[in-house]
Amino acid sequence: MSDLPTAEEMLGNVKHRPPSTDWMDVPAEIRRGIACYAGNPKSLELLGHPNPRTWSCFDDDWQLPENWQQIIHEGFKERLEKFRSFKVFMDICVRCGACADKCHYFIGTGDPKNMPVLRAELLRSVYRNDFTRVGKLLGKINGARPMNYEVLKEWWSYLFQCSECRRCSLFCPYGIDTAEITIMGRELLNLLGLNIDWIVTPVANCYRTGNHLGIQPHAFKDMLDFFSDDLEEITGIRPEPQFNKKGADILFVTPSGDVFADPGTYTAMGYMMLFHFLQEKYGLDVTWSTYASEGGNFGFFTSHETMKRLNAKMYAEARRLGVKWILGGECGHMWRVIHQYMDTMNGPADFLEMPVNPITGTAFTNAASTKMVHIAEFTADLIKHGKLDLDPSRNDHLKVTFHDSCNPARGMGLFDEPRYVINKTCKHFYDMPENSIREQTFCCGSGSGLNAGEDMELRMAGGLPRASAVKTVRDRHGVNMMACVCAIDRAVLPDLMSYWVPEVDVTGVHELVGNALNLAGQHERTMNLRSEELAELQGTAEDTEGQTDE
Repeated sequence: MSDLPTAEEMLGNVKHRPPSTDWMDVPAEIRRGIACYAGNPKSLELLGHPNPRTWSCFDDDWQLPENWQQIIHEGFKERLEKFRSFKVFMDICVRCGACADKCHYFIGTGDPKNMPVLRAELLRSVYRNDFTRVGKLLGKINGARPMNYEVLKEWWSYLFQCSECRRCSLFCPYGIDTAEITIMGRELLNLLGLNIDWIVTPVANCYRTGNHLGIQPHAFKDMLDFFSDDLEEITGIRPEPQFNKKGADILFVTPSGDVFADPGTYTAMGYMMLFHFLQEKYGLDVTWSTYASEGGNFGFFTSHETMKRLNAKMYAEARRLGVKWILGGECGHMWRVIHQYMDTMNGPADFLEMPVNPITGTAFTNAASTKMVHIAEFTADLIKHGKLDLDPSRNDHLKVTFHDSCNPARGMGLFDEPRYVINKTCKHFYDMPENSIREQTFCCGSGSGLNAGEDMELRMAGGLPRASAVKTVRDRHGVNMMACVCAIDRAVLPDLMSYWVPEVDVTGVHELVGNALNLAGQHERTMNLRSEELAELQGTAEDTEGQTDE
């Protein structure tokens, strides 16, 4: 962060002006601060990707195969034939510009090629040249151009300046999903061994050990044991999570970021408290898996085949353990994969039961096919039926807003359940402006594998719209905490807030639940899950009820 321009300097550098020349004549600028490191050859090799080698996008020679243009052409042709949506998206755009100002990267950088319409044109121009008669005849006049080294660099640069958040698709009158175009473009780059390390290495780790961080089963269990130690000190009660239990009612799968990275660790502690409470009071039988120890799916950022491969592990583990259904933690891309791809990739999961909450009797009919329920839905249902013992006063020092994580929001319509849980566990809640939440939510700026350290300038620029909305509620209501239901958000938003809105911290929804939840036999609770003394925090959030966003 120390080598970043200041927030004021970054704002001053944003110029939303079109270039003086045609966009095709403006070469891509691949520079440090906005580009990620190339994929580790060992990771590429493990995944079976072609052309694994040590290289850098800052080099002049990318060490491509001699026939690389033919490889791209044949891969393009194969995907046009296999994916009807891809062919449609290549043909139907009228370049109306409805999406132009909807991308957070365009807003934050001012680079016209970060407009979704123009980012997609990077592929469409080659499509017209290679696969349309008019493009072959008229060439540049028709917006067509041949694939060459400069175009390839452009693909690399801008396909990794897209977080696949799909905000642009919400505003497209033709329903074009630029995220799907980005996915296809990245698949084509994969054919040449071109990918970033913060995607391919987590994917390789997940394929090898079951989670993005490459953590072995015993280390996964050890981390939850450490959380149990902390919870015993905080509450006087020691949760004892179950691992790999055959015949349990429910398999719980959460992103590994909740287990190994703050502030997600406090969210994991909230899960553990919840399951302990439900087991002690109602006999709910939940097991964690040390093998399917990752709910996230970085395969989504790599290729359809890789996405399918990683998604399958959760269901293979559910079958092995003989559970009834799966409960999923606070993750982002896991839920888009589950709700929008699962049935055609790995499902339907007919060997599992239709999820029914055994405590309330609620049937989660939205999960009838996937057999997987979001924990925010599950907890909201428990609270609605009065099944939890909550003391929201332990969160009185917080003024909370909620960041709708892109994939649960736009990918599965999870809007109300997290807000319901927050309002039942906190006294002060304020939504950000309407055009920045729910289906119109802005991205954290670091999704789809862009949450690396080396592209921090891009991340801070891409997160500017979200930070601006947070600043609005901070200034109006004194908001000091932003809740979310995504592990990537919990990992990257603290840096974004520190840069743009330093008075605001970040939490998972179930950290708030854990703070409020009363456990039978607990001692007097003087600390929150962060081991902060509650007495020292009181009075830091004054009551501002009655104020509303304009």
